[in-house]
Amino acid sequence: MPVRLPLATTRAARAWLRAALRTHRASFVTVIGLFCLAAVAGLVGPQVLGHLVDSAVSGHADIELPALLFVVLLIVQAALKRVARVRAGMLGEQVLAETRERFVGEALRLPLSTVEAAGTGDLLSRATTDADRIDHAVRNAIPQIVVAGMTVLLTVVAMVVTSPLLSLALLVAVPLLYFSSRWYWSRVPARIERMLDAWADVQSGLHETADGARTAEALGLIDSRVKLGTRTLGRAVEHERGLRRLTIRWVPWMQLSQVLPIAVLLLLGAWAYAQGLAGLGTITTMAVYLQALGAPLEELLWWTEDMLVSGTALRRVLGVEGTDRPGRGQPHGREIVVREVRYGYTAGREVLHGIELRIPPGERLAIVGPSGAGKSTLGRLLAGVAAPRSGSVTVGGAEVSELAEDVLRGEVLLLTQEHHVFAGSLRENLTLPAGDWTDADLLRALTAVGLAGWFSALPEGLGTRLGAGALAVPAAVAQQLALARVVLADPHTVVLDEATSLLDTSSARQLERSLNGVLEGRTVIAIAHRLHTAAAADRVAVVEDGRITELGPHAELLRAGGPYARLVEAAVPVY
Repeated sequence: MPVRLPLATTRAARAWLRAALRTHRASFVTVIGLFCLAAVAGLVGPQVLGHLVDSAVSGHADIELPALLFVVLLIVQAALKRVARVRAGMLGEQVLAETRERFVGEALRLPLSTVEAAGTGDLLSRATTDADRIDHAVRNAIPQIVVAGMTVLLTVVAMVVTSPLLSLALLVAVPLLYFSSRWYWSRVPARIERMLDAWADVQSGLHETADGARTAEALGLIDSRVKLGTRTLGRAVEHERGLRRLTIRWVPWMQLSQVLPIAVLLLLGAWAYAQGLAGLGTITTMAVYLQALGAPLEELLWWTEDMLVSGTALRRVLGVEGTDRPGRGQPHGREIVVREVRYGYTAGREVLHGIELRIPPGERLAIVGPSGAGKSTLGRLLAGVAAPRSGSVTVGGAEVSELAEDVLRGEVLLLTQEHHVFAGSLRENLTLPAGDWTDADLLRALTAVGLAGWFSALPEGLGTRLGAGALAVPAAVAQQLALARVVLADPHTVVLDEATSLLDTSSARQLERSLNGVLEGRTVIAIAHRLHTAAAADRVAVVEDGRITELGPHAELLRAGGPYARLVEAAVPVY
């Protein structure tokens, strides 16, 4: 049943932010300092401009030096902002890299059941779009908010120092800003969460459609996938519009809070000038200050919205932490017991109905049956990838789905027909399972799965680069590499879910013969579509419509003339 990965708490997000600021304290202080110097340079400009006005009104001709100083201040301010943005960009990239590395590490520790239930698209959206939003916040939002806040504070202080009387014009903006912003920010967080979830659904849908394009085309599902994508995109756009509707209702009040104080200042300034309480230079300086106050104030409010979006994105990224397996129980033995197991991918639609099965250590069990009977689902439950809706699957008396991930993979390992070659060397591809192996160990594993000949032709041996932009690896070889990883991981029970499906019959038999020695003494559960695999097994379990209808040795089931005998009769003769 589809699930959504959780969001971290606001407290966890704040703790992450504090830790990031402590780690990069020097860089962050440098960025803030540069922006603050730029703000100070901007505050001196209006004072120089006011001095120029007073000089012009009094008839003083010496205005060249103040004018030159005013231009220099503008240049210095621009230069400081430029350097600050470059340093902020460097800081943002560093934090982004660390965040993604941390995310990947946490994602790799997620239980497979959680990943499959949530879908890889959700993880991708958190690793890409949401991580980019965090980078945007560190690079831009945090420095801009700090600088804008300090600029507003310094500007207000400068206005009060310059003319306490004319500074009273600021008071008219306070109630407008307070009540409108409070209304806006109380409604925005929930909107942002829904919006980001909706865009994650869009990315998940795109990933799943692209990944399963051939299947969708073969089953005639292209139109339905397009319609689903359109609906998902429509929901995301609607949530985005909902956020913008809130913004549209808020913006006029924010703009009014900037314009109204200027009008009050001009009226108050005209009265003060007539009463001899303020000169034209002072009024000009105050008007420039008030005009300049609008930009950082608007930046402060807008960047705060960006921070809210980035904060929710951060909670999404941190949400993958703490979702490990519960880690309850410890196996005492290697026998696998399935009791009254029922399972369904959606509510009300069971795939498995009351499965009963006992697999002693060292047995080779083949699970066969028609397509869609529930064979792969049973394999997922045996490997702990999914938990049964009711009943239990235990290994050594411990519930498989409740074992800690590192413990589980030392007990049972599932190998499916879907394999991936990672961009990197052959050595790096083989050493993905946790362990410490010599090159000789790696070569023995390659030989065990029939890749000795392929390996001997590689130009750089174990150092040969594979994957995108390097040596292309055929699908069959990728499958054999996955089997080599199983050899290296060394679990006591292996569930092979059509793991040799990409090999032709002759190659599959040769590989299975090679694996016989490697898997000697282990429990092997082979979910097979080639019945020669079943012929070599100790027992065969026939799964039909989510139930085990037959269970026994190959020869005995053939003599019984039941479902297994009919499957053999319908298959291409291989005996």
